[in-house]
Formats: sequence, structure tokens, C-alpha cells
Amino acid sequence: MKAKPAVQQAMLALFVAGLLGCSAVDNVNYADQASQNQTDISQRLIEQLLATSNANEVPEQSVARLTDLVNVPQLQQFMTAALENNPSLQQSVVALNMAYAQHGITSASRLPTVDASFSGSSTEDSDDSYTTDITVSWELDLWQKIADSSNAALKDIASTQASLQSAQDLVAANVMRSWLDISLKQQLVAIETQRLAVLENNQALILSRYRVGLGSLEDLDNANTSAASTKATLADYQEQLAQSKRDLTLLTGQWTGNDLAVNIVAAFPTVLNPLSSLGQQNLSQRPDLKTAFYNIEAEALRTDAAYKAMLPSISLSASLTDMAESPSDALLTGPLWSVLGQLSAPLFQGGKLTSQAELAQLTTEQRYWVYQETLLNAVNEVENTVGQEYSLAKQQQHLTDARLSAQRSFVSYEQKYRQGLVDIFDLLTVQQQTFDVEAQLANTIYNRLINRIDLGLALGLGVSHEA
Repeated sequence: MKAKPAVQQAMLALFVAGLLGCSAVDNVNYADQASQNQTDISQRLIEQLLATSNANEVPEQSVARLTDLVNVPQLQQFMTAALENNPSLQQSVVALNMAYAQHGITSASRLPTVDASFSGSSTEDSDDSYTTDITVSWELDLWQKIADSSNAALKDIASTQASLQSAQDLVAANVMRSWLDISLKQQLVAIETQRLAVLENNQALILSRYRVGLGSLEDLDNANTSAASTKATLADYQEQLAQSKRDLTLLTGQWTGNDLAVNIVAAFPTVLNPLSSLGQQNLSQRPDLKTAFYNIEAEALRTDAAYKAMLPSISLSASLTDMAESPSDALLTGPLWSVLGQLSAPLFQGGKLTSQAELAQLTTEQRYWVYQETLLNAVNEVENTVGQEYSLAKQQQHLTDARLSAQRSFVSYEQKYRQGLVDIFDLLTVQQQTFDVEAQLANTIYNRLINRIDLGLALGLGVSHEA
């Protein structure tokens, strides 16, 4: 007769082991498989890029952080202000604090709870009575269910920290982009101003030729049309420049109502090529990949906790109670104590706990595929930005050559028009082509510098470097 309890305990132990095994193996594999995929893909990507890169096109200066790409002291001041005051970034900071608070709520379940009560009653024809009670309760975390929930909250904190890092990186990148955009708009305004000056000079020249019978009204109308169109374009660029300055101020989270106090030069600053850091990168520092990976680990721990919720639980409680006819005598001067141990196990809940465990398991798998999608997108971003770097470098060189040829044609056709060897259409065409090439070159250089910032983000460079 004494063998039955032993057999029952053995069966219970086997049941518990089976549940724990089912709850842990697959989840651990999801995290391990995600980590292994990231390592393998990153290694193959970097080897491929290093094999196809031209060492002569990559600067020797190493880049460790996103902020290393542009070294302009005044820009750093704007970046510091943005990281401190940007409203979108501050929302991410609050989200991180909320994650810490949530962890505090979860971790509190691992500690004993203490409740105290004091009551009094008065009944006609009887003495008053007062009762004081202090109860201490504690659930024993035999299966580490509460610990798993607490650790999952820690993973949520890590995920939110990575999201905050992503927000910081994006703000820093947007400040640099805005700085470059202001430089571009200033160059475009200068180009259109030069174009307008040339067209107005054409108007004066055509008018003087017309007065001596060497021109026609059609020539003058064409010159007036080109000048008026350029004035409209110039007005558009001037407003775009003002908007770009306001956008940079907006990123700092501050509004002054005035133009930027700093003078941003029209010439583009030097933006280093992040390709120099390819050998030290493996995409592991990308905050979006960190967030996705921590989410897998968090859901895996919650899956463990969901399976363990089907296991028996043990709770202990102890209380001190004192009753007296006066409040002072009821303050535990002669208390009675009691201790209660309770073993409980869910027997039937309509399949609720099983469904919750299955849902948690599926959520973990879903997080794994989210990670896979994020990883593939990261690789695609790196390949695209590296390809753009080489493509834009070639475009810049071709446009530089085109500008030199256009400038020579500009001077030649202006001289020929003064000599009456070409008509106004040929002169306007060559002039417009020259300024169009200059504007196209400025936009190409801008796109190349912006692409370098995008490449830095794609490689996982951030405002702070983590070894």
C-alpha cells in the first residue's frame, strides 16, 4: 500500500520533465538558429563585399561610429541638441522607462507579500472589540515560472533599449541629412542665380542688337521666357532652402522663430566612406536586429512560463492575529499565529492553459520569422547602398567631365552669338545645358553623401560604439 505514493510521485516527476522538455527545446532552438543565421549570412556578405570592392576607392581612415562620418563642430552641436530634446526620441526614452517599470511589476511576484489590517466593531449591550492581523504570503517558484516571466521582462528592456538606440541613430542621421540638404539647396540657389544673371545679360545683348537691326522680337521673347522661368525656379529653391533650415531646427526639438544662428556653408562637408569598416562589421550592432532577437528570447521565456503554469504550485502563508477590547491592547500584544501551506494544481480549465501555451509557442515562432525578415532586409540594404556608392562615384566622374565640356561650349557659343554665327536658340540651349549639368552634379554628390550615411546605418554604425 505504501508503494502507490512513490509510483505517483515518479509519474508526476516524469510528467513535469516532459512538460519542461517540450517548453524549452524548441524555444532555445529558435534563438540559437536566429543567431547562427545572422553569423553565417553576415560573414558571407562581408566576404563578398570585400572581394568585389576596390581598395583604391575606399579611404584608409576607419569609421567606428555614425558620428565619425562627418566632422563639423557646428554640426555636432546640432546633433547634441537633437539627442537631448528631440520629441520623438524622448518618447523612446519614456518607453524604456515604462519597460523598467513593467519589469518591477513582474519581479515583485518573486517576493513575499505582507498585508496588515486593523478593524473595530461596536455592538449594543456588548463590549467593543478590535482586531489586528498581519499576513505574510509567498508562492514558492519551484519550476522557475515567475523567474521566466521576470527574465522575459528583462529581455523586453533590452529590446526597448535597442529601439532607443535605433531612434538615436536615426535622429543623428537625419541631422546630418538636413545639414547636407541645406548645403545642396544653397548650391542650387547659387546655380539658378548665375543662370538668371546670364539670361538677363542675354536680354540686354539681344535688345541692343535689335535696336541696331541685328536681332528680332522672337529672340527677345525667347530670352524673356527663359529668364522668367528661371526666376520661378529660383523662388522655389529659395523656399526649399528656408524649409530645410526649419526642418533642421525641428530636429533639435527647439523652436526659436528665427533663422539658423549658425552659417552653413554651401560647399559639401567631407563624408567618410563606411566601407573602410567592412572588415570589422557583422551586422550584429544593428539595433533592429537586436530588437528582433531579444523579442525571440522574451517570447521563448514566456512560452516556458506558459507551460509551467500547468504544473502544481505551492504557496505558504503565515499570519499574526490579535483581538482585544481596546485599540492599544490589540496591537499584537498577545497574538495568535498560524501557518498554512497550500498545494494547488489546475485540473480542468477547458483547455485554456494548453491554448495559452500553444499561442506562446506560435508567437515565438512568429518572432523568429520577423527576425529572419529583418535580417534579409538588412543584407539587402547593405548590398544596395554599397552598389549605390560605386554607381554614384561613376556618375559623379562622368558629370564632372560633362561640366568641363559644357563650360567650354558655353564660352564658345557666347562668342559665336556675338559674332552672329549662331542663333539665340543655340546659345540658350548650350547655356541651359551648362547649368543643368552643374545642378545634376550637385544632386549626384548630395545623393552619394546621403548614401554614405545610409550605408553607415545599414552596417550598424551608431552614435555610440559597442564592442
